[in-house]
Amino acid sequence: MISDKTKAYYELKKRNDVRESAKRLRRQFLRYKDAEIVYSITHKKLLELAGKAGAIYRMDGTVLINRDIFDEYLEQFHEPSTLVSQEDKE
Repeated sequence: MISDKTKAYYELKKRNDVRESAKRLRRQFLRYKDAEIVYSITHKKLLELAGKAGAIYRMDGTVLINRDIFDEYLEQFHEPSTLVSQEDKE
């Protein structure tokens, strides 16, 4: 049987792991691998879109994507909701 102290430790460790993962994904600059996960886009499409957005930074073989610029660029593809509200039906 696991003691309450041990349970609390594992719960705290899990919360810290989740917090660290979220912090890593919230960064302003992302590497391609992280950006692919955050945006659920393939590597090829990510390269294309980030290039068009002007969100790519290259330094000594490291490629970073600026999230603010990329998010702003992606907003142009946003489509309005097609759901009909109750007021529109009447």
